[in-house]
Amino acid sequence: MTLTIARQMFIAELLKLRRQRAVMAVGTFLSVGVVVIFMGYLQLRHASNPAKYGPAGGLEAFKHLLRALGYFFGVLLATLIGAEAGTTDASSGVFRDLVATGRSRLALFFVRVPAAVALTLALSAVAYGLGVLATFAFAGGRPTPSVSLVLQGAGWIALADVAMSTLAVGIGALTGSRAVTLISLVGLQAIVTPLLVNVGSLGAARDVLLNPALGQLVPYGGGLGVAMATGVAVAVVVGWTAIPAAIGAWRTNTRDA
Repeated sequence: MTLTIARQMFIAELLKLRRQRAVMAVGTFLSVGVVVIFMGYLQLRHASNPAKYGPAGGLEAFKHLLRALGYFFGVLLATLIGAEAGTTDASSGVFRDLVATGRSRLALFFVRVPAAVALTLALSAVAYGLGVLATFAFAGGRPTPSVSLVLQGAGWIALADVAMSTLAVGIGALTGSRAVTLISLVGLQAIVTPLLVNVGSLGAARDVLLNPALGQLVPYGGGLGVAMATGVAVAVVVGWTAIPAAIGAWRTNTRDA
């Protein structure tokens, strides 16, 4: 497969995702909408009672922004888009037609990953840009993040998006079901992971979880209470990215057309 064909397949996959209006609408809400609502709420709260509530911006707001886009709503965004990318061909019944064109099955899978990642990053970038702007605009004299910290935060959110998007694409390709993929990954990240993180008796076994590993790498605001070496955190994030991708590629290569 030539570079030109790969680029055309990537663009086609990206357009396929962008044309899913429901996905784009929910994804925009989970990224841009959440940031606008949250920062707006903080500003209105401060305006209504400045003596009780401090300014809506500054470093404290930046910490909440990172958590929202890296741990919480960012996870939902990446899962939504990754699940759509990983299951849409099988669920819509076009996988057989795509295979009949002679394209490599592995190529069909691996164009889904960058397409899902690119769309997730695009929405997160807009949300992050608005959030950073608000942390400066509404700082009210409070300390604000440095340029270096803003760039580190952007890199960390991108890392979380890449890991979660790839995970969702891989699980989506494995199950072939959008609903199963969404329920399993949202349940894992929103319910199972927080429960396991708070079970101190598990000790170092919690190091294998994705969110605590990301927490070890977050540039500001602290992690999720699970301390681990930076090298271990990097290895865990890589594992959560590479292993599901390999499983998804294998399932795509062996799926009945």
